[in-house]
Amino acid sequence: MKGAIQTIGNRLAERVGTEQIVPHPDHVFRALQIAPEDVRVVIVGQDPYPNSSHAMGLSFSVPAGTTPLPGSARNIRTELASDLGLALPDHFDLRSWVERGVLLLNRHLTSAVGSPGAHQSLGWDTVTNRIIDVLAETHDNWVGIVWGKQAAQLIPRFGSAAVVQSAHPSPLSAHRGFFGSKPFSTTNDLLEARGQEPVDWSLPPEPVAS
Repeated sequence: MKGAIQTIGNRLAERVGTEQIVPHPDHVFRALQIAPEDVRVVIVGQDPYPNSSHAMGLSFSVPAGTTPLPGSARNIRTELASDLGLALPDHFDLRSWVERGVLLLNRHLTSAVGSPGAHQSLGWDTVTNRIIDVLAETHDNWVGIVWGKQAAQLIPRFGSAAVVQSAHPSPLSAHRGFFGSKPFSTTNDLLEARGQEPVDWSLPPEPVAS
């Protein structure tokens, strides 16, 4: 995988003069702060938000204070509140989920401001394929939450891990099967069926410290 990452790095370097790349270089691999053996849930996104103040290296998460929230984040909040009856704070900083074992992985780890999907041809698929392969080889006591067609490409690599799948939460597709899919309660049911503790999907009033 090192060779693939080096190749992507070279391609990104060629684009620096013509694109504003997101997320910040320090956050490109931020999702991987969880050791494979500690992963309980994987939420697979497509690309980082194409906005320099939104992308933070964790799929669907945005920094505290982001106003207005991106459409996908708003729709996930709506489904989360409906599914579990949670009262949510104003923010959608999901670092607390990461601390509870949720891997927030985008299919492609970089993009360009103002250009959704700009880096889908850079080779990130190879890298995220390998990340999931390593996770599946480590253990199968996790659940993959898969939203959208690009994320679904990873399902064959999940091994015997459980899968919760629906349409993507973006404003273009959320009404085609995301709303009402109850991904959070379904995930907890699957974890408990395997003898695992359910995930606390609540969000703290104030985000976790950086």
